[in-house]
Amino acid sequence: MARRALKLASLATVAAATTTGFYLYSNKHLDPNDFGVVRVGRAVATTAVITFDYLTSLRNVPRGTEEYEHAKSQVHWRSAERLRDLCCANRGTFIKVGQHLGALDYLLPEEYTSTLKVLHSQAPQSSMQEIEQVIREDLGKGINELFVSFEDAPLGAASLAQVHKAVLQDGRTVAVKVQHPKVQAQSSKDILLMEILILAVKQIFPDFEFMWLVEEAKKNLPLELDFLNEGRNAEKVAHMLHRFSFLKVPKIHWELSTRRVLFMEFMEGGQVNDKAYMERNCIDVNEISRNLGKLYSEMIFVNGFVHCDPHPGNVLVKKCSTTGKTHIILLDHGLYQVLTDNFRLDYCRLWQALIKADMKQIQKYSQRLGAGDLYPLFACMLTARSWESVNRGIDQLPVTAKEDVEIRTNAAAYLPQITKLLNNVPRQMLLLLKTNDLLRGVESALQTRASASSFLNMTRCCIRAVSAYQKSRTNSSYRKAQISLSEALNLWQINLYELFLRLKGSQLGNWVIALLCWMHHSS
Repeated sequence: MARRALKLASLATVAAATTTGFYLYSNKHLDPNDFGVVRVGRAVATTAVITFDYLTSLRNVPRGTEEYEHAKSQVHWRSAERLRDLCCANRGTFIKVGQHLGALDYLLPEEYTSTLKVLHSQAPQSSMQEIEQVIREDLGKGINELFVSFEDAPLGAASLAQVHKAVLQDGRTVAVKVQHPKVQAQSSKDILLMEILILAVKQIFPDFEFMWLVEEAKKNLPLELDFLNEGRNAEKVAHMLHRFSFLKVPKIHWELSTRRVLFMEFMEGGQVNDKAYMERNCIDVNEISRNLGKLYSEMIFVNGFVHCDPHPGNVLVKKCSTTGKTHIILLDHGLYQVLTDNFRLDYCRLWQALIKADMKQIQKYSQRLGAGDLYPLFACMLTARSWESVNRGIDQLPVTAKEDVEIRTNAAAYLPQITKLLNNVPRQMLLLLKTNDLLRGVESALQTRASASSFLNMTRCCIRAVSAYQKSRTNSSYRKAQISLSEALNLWQINLYELFLRLKGSQLGNWVIALLCWMHHSS
């Protein structure tokens, strides 16, 4: 009954607010973040315009024809641009949700993802007056009292906050993350507005299943808006992954940090997708891609504690001038996904099946993770490979440009099935899908997607995770020894295979292969 009432309320809201929204949609003289009616009106108007465009532009065009596909693509472009403009205008939560959508490569039509990707680098900035206001409210002191220097231009601006470089009175150089002043107050209202609008659109387009996005925002935004939680996450992941000497996580200055202002150790470097920066600084892109894969495989399969926002602005690389070692710097620890043991182990076994091209196991573990009869689509979404490649083995052939085009075309064609699938899988899966896509974007930029090293690292972590679980379930020393031996043998086989691949790709390997061929022909 309550759901029905909410749907009726949503339709009433659309009818009442559309007129106001159309008037304010392009008004450049008002700050929409200061007036709730303007934010609501703009959102309603944008939703109404997009809905009307889809209804009218495709109404009389025969489905399945080239004309229909062209018309649909044009509507996608127009709608994506309107959605991007809405996110930029309403800021805060809208940009956060837009960034999430922009990261869903292979899950949404390219027109949307390519248009919304700019939100990662074009988030609006708060003025210095607003930054000073937040710092004074939380710390009781102004910028001049706390700092020797404070750079006006932010190092980076995101949907919820921006970061400034500063020097404290005691001489420490710090990065100061300051929350945009109006985000806290607006976030819950924005999420409610999105929920109402999505329900309204679903009345017109029954296949439109995007409530999962609102549910994720409801759960995650309060955590992201608490910077003390972010600080705790940073310390936890630094301790958890301390064995990786190449990983650097900024230390937190707890004595100055609050829920809206976070003081961190200042670290700098090039973005992880900046291949030109790496070439200038003699950084091996394959090493970076391999180490990034190690980090995330460890987080996902072994620890079940996953940094879920690895877009390029949050992952930096830098070569140490004294040691010559290359470091990966992990920033922005506000959003982590905690995986349950059952989910993590099913996910491990699914990836093992995908790498082995074991169709029965792929079906079994996909269905256990909520994919149902859509398990082939689920496998393609996870791997960003075609179903043919999944059947042949995703580590057997590199990704081709033709396959990339095929995947994107299918993403647009199967959008109703994709949205249905996203509604059925566990909530934990949604952020993992986003994380997978962001990591693939980095691999594409560095041109390392053809490398088999990422699959080998994933396999190692899956083996270790399953073995640890099996040992935890038995009290028999003999059984534990059996599990440990099996684990060691499997890891040894992977190491041997990796050595073979490296030799095969090296000059020495080519000489050895040529010598063996010569000896074979001579005999």
